[in-house]
Amino acid sequence: MSNKKNDMLDNLFDLRVFVAIAQCQSFTLAAQKLGVSRSAVGKSLSRLEHHLNTRLLHRTTRQVSLSAEGQLFYQHAIKILNQIEEAESALNTAKQYPRGRFRISLPVAFGRLHVLPILQDYLNQWPEIQAEIDFSDDYCDLVKDAFDLAIRIGGNDDSRLVRRVLAPHRLVTCASPAYLEQYGTPLQIDDLNSHRLIGFSHQELAVPWRFKVDNQDFYYPVNGPITFNNTEAITDAALCGFGICHVGAFLVGQYIADGRLIPILQQYSHVEPPICAVYPSKRYLPVKVKLFLELIERTWNKQAIWDQPRL
Repeated sequence: MSNKKNDMLDNLFDLRVFVAIAQCQSFTLAAQKLGVSRSAVGKSLSRLEHHLNTRLLHRTTRQVSLSAEGQLFYQHAIKILNQIEEAESALNTAKQYPRGRFRISLPVAFGRLHVLPILQDYLNQWPEIQAEIDFSDDYCDLVKDAFDLAIRIGGNDDSRLVRRVLAPHRLVTCASPAYLEQYGTPLQIDDLNSHRLIGFSHQELAVPWRFKVDNQDFYYPVNGPITFNNTEAITDAALCGFGICHVGAFLVGQYIADGRLIPILQQYSHVEPPICAVYPSKRYLPVKVKLFLELIERTWNKQAIWDQPRL
């Protein structure tokens, strides 16, 4: 018997041919059933018998019948082919009906505010999914850590990943009406020098504010009286009148819409790299990922629905 690694895969067709001959008791009828030539059926059977080093059929010019060894092998062959059919059927079902573990990496604030509501709808629709959500503002290694999908604010330079743009993203400078009434409204970037600024630090490094001046990126260093490493805390501080903040529109869109925050320096607003989905490069995208992305795209329609026209 051959010891080739791919023998079983190579012989699946031969197995189907043998079962068809045994059931039809005819090479010609088996060939018609399988849609191949009679010659191909004969070669396939010879190949299988050679592989097994066993005669499976007795054949004469008028009759084809199973040998004792053939009868034993037929019983097992039927089980094997039925199991393969069941496996193919299960796979086809899984392609249409998502189930099992779904590992997703989300940025902390954006994920909580704008992805979790969509995920809830998704899980209500597909209850056999077990979602595992990792919240982090640092990029994880999707391949190494076995994530199915990540939503990221910004681009991706990992050639192992596929990138799909979901929505635009931009930064907004704003403050509470009470703060602006007390300290005045900055009209130029330099006016920020005399204001209380709420800073943001990432990995213990102060992050400068980014503006667009004469179509050029301009970075303004922030040396305010208070610094947070969490953007939602920054937003809360601005709502309480601590000072001016500079955050993503997805954080403050609703507060600006209801008048609790006022956008300033809009002429210098900086458009950031978009919000994207990234996932490991695969020939066939798993249905659980495909359906989740389709739900996000239907919900957002590639628009920043959290952003308001008045911003």
